[in-house]
Amino acid sequence: MVRLRNPAERLRTRLADDSGAATAEYAIATMAAVGFAGLLVAIMRSDEVRGILTDLIRRALTVNG
Repeated sequence: MVRLRNPAERLRTRLADDSGAATAEYAIATMAAVGFAGLLVAIMRSDEVRGILTDLIRRALTVNG
């Protein structure tokens, strides 16, 4: 015999079920990472930052002797 639950119990069960929560959290984290990557790309394309990094690498590879 199948026992039918009352509507309040079914609602409680559905609200307590968070099986899809991880997927939504991954989607939000992925969107944040994409936004941050876009910001980094915009910063790295600027001539000033490119010059600073080039100078830093040049100094790191130069042997003072």
